[in-house]
Amino acid sequence: MTSQVDVAVIGGGPIGMSIAWRCAQRGLRTALHDPAPGSGASSVAAGMLSPVAEAYFGEVELTRLLVDSAERWPAFAAELTAVTGHEIGYRTDGTLVVALTGDDLREAQRLWTYQQGLDLPISVLRPTRLRDREPALSPRVRGGAFMPDDHQVDPRRLVAALRTALDRAGVSMVPHQVTDLSTVDARQVVVAAGRGSAALTGLPVRPVKGQILRLRAGGAGAVGFRHVIRGYADSRHVYLVPRADGEVVVGATIEERGDTTVTAGAVLELLRAAADLVPETVEYELVQAQASARPGTPDNAPLLGWHQPAGGQPVLVATGHHRHGIVLAPATADLIADLAAGATADPVLAPFSPQRFAVPVGRPAGEDR
Repeated sequence: MTSQVDVAVIGGGPIGMSIAWRCAQRGLRTALHDPAPGSGASSVAAGMLSPVAEAYFGEVELTRLLVDSAERWPAFAAELTAVTGHEIGYRTDGTLVVALTGDDLREAQRLWTYQQGLDLPISVLRPTRLRDREPALSPRVRGGAFMPDDHQVDPRRLVAALRTALDRAGVSMVPHQVTDLSTVDARQVVVAAGRGSAALTGLPVRPVKGQILRLRAGGAGAVGFRHVIRGYADSRHVYLVPRADGEVVVGATIEERGDTTVTAGAVLELLRAAADLVPETVEYELVQAQASARPGTPDNAPLLGWHQPAGGQPVLVATGHHRHGIVLAPATADLIADLAAGATADPVLAPFSPQRFAVPVGRPAGEDR
């Protein structure tokens, strides 16, 4: 008997949900397998859409993909809101990257020079110009840069909208955790299970812990700044993401471990760095401290495309997005849904092929290459 499902998507984060939505829009009978969609790393994520601020040395291909996906976000957000009626907190105020000390500024300037060399939109600003844009910034700030194309979205609102979009597109929701791909009855399978993808595919996806804080402005609930602020503060890196409802997300640690314990040290460091850059945050209410694990890969770039697990059938993989899962959702969804619909792989996928980590036949895993 043939399967009644064309595509089964394993994993209900924003990546998996967006893929399932796009597959259904392409006329594919689609099912999403996850016991609790939206409960993973996305429930902790800040939702920064930062192709410029997160353009790092040695990651040119990844930067191109980030820029591509960020350019798709306005249409993606507008379509999702039109289809569902949900406001997803998409804001285009831009991002300020600021440096507190002279050493911080020198570190930041090296990265800004690199980013400008890639022709990315970035304007370096003196302290007075920074505070003209954001009077809430500390007078101690030594310099910064404005990145107009680095935006934000609220991941929790995004997940709620995607749940509605999937329902309206006729996607079947299968509320159980897949532990063996051979048990999934579908013509094609897409593995988008975050850090759980390692056990399903054998690919090197590792957990990278991140801790974040949620603050709330007092009074009328208005946050005293409107841009996303990313900062260097005495060599500590921090970001502050303001929401229209008075929430401010402060994050995030990057720890090579897989637990989800919130530690006092991380809370202390995040609050200290946030207060050094935006002093008024010391008056905000501390609402929540959270930790989750992002799916990382050996080169910190995503795994996108066809993969054949040992002893299994070929599957599509969309995982390992590390810090970039939210911003990469639109591009990942379009590219993977196209493959599921039978299209030839877009050349942009080549640097992110899961096969880059395949062990050559006859060569033991871990042997130097």
